[in-house]
Amino acid sequence: RPSHPTAAKNEQQLTMGRPLKSSSTSSSDRAVVIFSSIVLSLFTLGLVASIWNLPTPKTYRPDLLSFHKSINLGVSGIDEHLGVSGIDDVGDDDDINNSANDLDDELKLLHEEGMTIRDLGNNFGNSNLHAHKEHNTLVPQAKWPISIRDEDGDFEDVVHPGHRAKNHSDVIMAVPKMWIDDSLSIHQNKLMTRELAMKIGSCTVPDASGNFARGDSCPLDERTIYVAIASYRDYQCRDTVTSIFERAKHPDRIRVGVIDQIMDGEDIHCDAPHEPCSDNPEQMLCKYKNQLDILQVDPLLAVGPVFARHLGHRLYRGEYYYMQSDAHVTYANNWDVDIISQQEATKNEMAVLSTYLSNVEGALDEKGDSIKKGRPIMCDTGFEEGQHNKHLRHGTQPESAPSITGMPQLHPFWSAGFSFSRGHFVVNVPYDFYQPLIFQGEEISIAVRGFSIGYDFYAPEKSVCFHHYAEGKNSENVAKREKVPKFYDHNRVYAGAGIRSMSRMLAIIHMSPEMDPSKWDHTDEEKYGIGNVEFRSPEHFYEVFGIDVKKKSNEGHLCDFVDTGDMHKLFTQYLRADGMGLDYSKIVYKFTDPRPGETDDDETDDTEE
Repeated sequence: RPSHPTAAKNEQQLTMGRPLKSSSTSSSDRAVVIFSSIVLSLFTLGLVASIWNLPTPKTYRPDLLSFHKSINLGVSGIDEHLGVSGIDDVGDDDDINNSANDLDDELKLLHEEGMTIRDLGNNFGNSNLHAHKEHNTLVPQAKWPISIRDEDGDFEDVVHPGHRAKNHSDVIMAVPKMWIDDSLSIHQNKLMTRELAMKIGSCTVPDASGNFARGDSCPLDERTIYVAIASYRDYQCRDTVTSIFERAKHPDRIRVGVIDQIMDGEDIHCDAPHEPCSDNPEQMLCKYKNQLDILQVDPLLAVGPVFARHLGHRLYRGEYYYMQSDAHVTYANNWDVDIISQQEATKNEMAVLSTYLSNVEGALDEKGDSIKKGRPIMCDTGFEEGQHNKHLRHGTQPESAPSITGMPQLHPFWSAGFSFSRGHFVVNVPYDFYQPLIFQGEEISIAVRGFSIGYDFYAPEKSVCFHHYAEGKNSENVAKREKVPKFYDHNRVYAGAGIRSMSRMLAIIHMSPEMDPSKWDHTDEEKYGIGNVEFRSPEHFYEVFGIDVKKKSNEGHLCDFVDTGDMHKLFTQYLRADGMGLDYSKIVYKFTDPRPGETDDDETDDTEE
């Protein structure tokens, strides 16, 4: 780099601005000046270089772009691991091809140092929860309205999970704290009591004593809803948020939290209206901007939906209901009243309404009312090889007129694309922070963990929102969706991390009983692990639904039992008297294939993972 321009100018004046003299005194003076100039130039160069190489401070700051009030995540040390010119300089095809051996190589190094993967978390300051820990129940005071903007300066620093997996402990992110950080303080490794459940969930209007947590005495129309959206460089995100507010009957009780993984200067911000708010203040993104929290993340730090949705869980602040949605979804009119009505119809405090969404094409009329008669239900699954392990992946799901009417229909699985429940589901079943690069397998993990803590899964009788798939008759929309970038475009940065994450995920839900416990990361295992409700172990779940985790196989034609309504009729009669979930101690059932040897004929047209 050039020396400081002022110093160069002074040097020029000193060496060229004097008349030449032949005396020894003049030569001596000139030599002193030249030497001093050189020393000054070198000092200046060293100072500039030192400043140039200072790390980015680990902090967050408000973004000052117009329309945009989101919070950015500061990182430190990331350039060292990503390369000077970005992800293209990091790794090569060999990194991906050799990722199969990455875990074993790193395990070998750890063993040579007398360590195991269990110790990795402690290297980065994470507590080892295998030690005894007291779990004291403490539910924060409910508030409304509320925003993470109120917590300016109160975020916490964490090591980015993808870089943590690569032993890059200097990549730090500032993130919101969990509303309740210790999930065990709520469920206590047993069935949560109804009394405690009623303490979680805010109402838009407090009672006479000023308490916003009014339990089921809060009127349905005053119960708050938190909607979490994980978006990766998705141009339709802002339209999804607009749809949420615009088509709700009571938008004042809704708060949306978006994890917006975008590239500044290239992508559309999720809270950027189509017109300036000064020109059109009635736009939903302007009118309800105080009910929209955006956590902006550099796309180079994107490591899959599990981590993004973990951050979405960190934005939850005690709302009565929790809803999870994809970033390219359109909602139907009065969706909020409709889905709450369906939720309450189950009479099950532990009900989670979740399913794959139908394609938006032909689902809504011009006014925004749903005209869809059928609904998807989740019952088709099978083992799939991926990241050096076999896991359950749900396939195309049947979509037809509901066989159970007047309420949602019980089914065994959970979908990440749409989920609606009481707010305590977020507290009790938080997304695992330590599972970067997990995509397939996410859904069975949440389902088994939720089941073990006491939750039951239902397919909504009527869909309240619809998905924009990269398929259908609208060729322009299909072309746009196909061009949306994917988080795995830079998998090479985190080569091998997904293998470790998959091992951890499968071990936690007991889907890989053959796995050596020393070969997976146990950090915060209790916090992100399974519950201990009686007759709700992972093994019991697998037995009931015909899943053999040792042989990596499952009984076929489960939809014959689920879609017909047989499961619903048989199981729901054992709903506990206090509404705290189904009592599986009274459910004696083991599914077996009713049509062995036959091919599966439950095909559908537009619902898939």
